[in-house]
Amino acid sequence: MINSFLSKDCTKAAVLFHSKKRILEYISQIAQQKLPELSEQEILDSLLKREKLGSTGIGKGIAIPHGRLSNIDETVAILVVNAEPIAFDAIDDRPVDIFIALLVPDAQCQTHLKTLAAIADKLKDKQFCKKLRHAQSDQCLFDIMTL
Repeated sequence: MINSFLSKDCTKAAVLFHSKKRILEYISQIAQQKLPELSEQEILDSLLKREKLGSTGIGKGIAIPHGRLSNIDETVAILVVNAEPIAFDAIDDRPVDIFIALLVPDAQCQTHLKTLAAIADKLKDKQFCKKLRHAQSDQCLFDIMTL
């Protein structure tokens, strides 16, 4: 399922950022390459707008930042694993190092909820998350996530 909206060029292993804002800026930068009709700022604003409602840190070192955008046609996912966990106001107060961001067309809210649930379900597996955290290359990370 995630294969349909996650591409290798939106998968980044072992990056190093030190703040919630900076990782969201980086995610926006990657997403903008996939969504050239939008600016990085528009993408960042949609992610920050959602974070203001409550952290998308779901616990156990994982966050699923997401935003809805009216001027896109398809869901885009960005997978980033930070080399060190960072403070993200997660529900369990633990720092986060696995980020799976979703940018979803406004019109596809129901699909969006199913996608979030499917991703969250996959991330419940400790061994799976361990593999994500130990991926040494973007390709390896992409392969783990999509196989």
